Amino acid sequence: MDLVATAPTLPRPGETVLGREFATVPGGKGANQAIAVSRAGGTCTFLGAIGSDSFGVTLRSRLTASGVDTSLVRTVYGMSGVAVVMVDAAGENAIVATPGANAAFIGLTERELAAIAAADVLVCQLEVPVETVTAAAVAARAAGTRVVLNAAPSRPLPADLLAAVDLLVVNEVEAMALTGRGRDEPAALLAAVPRAVLTLGAAGACYVDREGTRSLVPAPVVDTVDSTAAGDAFTGALAVAWGEGRPILDAVRWACAAGAACVRRLGAFHALPRRAEIDELYAATYPG
Repeated sequence: MDLVATAPTLPRPGETVLGREFATVPGGKGANQAIAVSRAGGTCTFLGAIGSDSFGVTLRSRLTASGVDTSLVRTVYGMSGVAVVMVDAAGENAIVATPGANAAFIGLTERELAAIAAADVLVCQLEVPVETVTAAAVAARAAGTRVVLNAAPSRPLPADLLAAVDLLVVNEVEAMALTGRGRDEPAALLAAVPRAVLTLGAAGACYVDREGTRSLVPAPVVDTVDSTAAGDAFTGALAVAWGEGRPILDAVRWACAAGAACVRRLGAFHALPRRAEIDELYAATYPG
């Protein structure tokens, strides 16, 4: 659950800033990306865990209402994951996430493994134990399911996980954590994975692969209100487009349109765009 406060500026260490608005918004990277997939036109099954608290009830109902299959979502005793989100007047944000039930999502059941094997694309993030992400990715690779890893939040990644990834999605901070290099050397990511997308915020995204492709995809120009879930909208749309068989560079363009559509609204859940909105912005930005 995202607890979102807006203020003219983000507070510095030791500083209190007078805020403008506050909202409680269903979020979490996994849930955001699942809803992003569903709204972008994909069929999505969610694997994860919620707590036994009132936040958990709300999170499950919002996923279900968004068209996400929650039949395999686990409920564990205790609190759900919570993120405290601060957003400034320029739409920049600072986030503190407390894992809660996410930390209890350990191991995979036979039903969860079957869902992975039946999928076209497995989308993973790192707000759950990395051991579970690794097990899911390895199982997907064995079943022929493509693996998209959004390596956020940043943490050390085991070799077994990287070996199972087909497409890595990272922002500049996450790329620096993995390789020590930012937007000037995105190809450094290819030491670990065969394909990677480096997201660059308003500047768009850079796609690289081991076949020698390096392409900068500009983002649509929009008025930014809140960038909180832009990366999740991007990742979800990218998985849908790639799963539908679009060429990878076209999938990145469509994902850039999804990310840009998302930043025009406040919050995470409410901001994630629907397919028609993505199509409209895509067509206006990338004619032909």
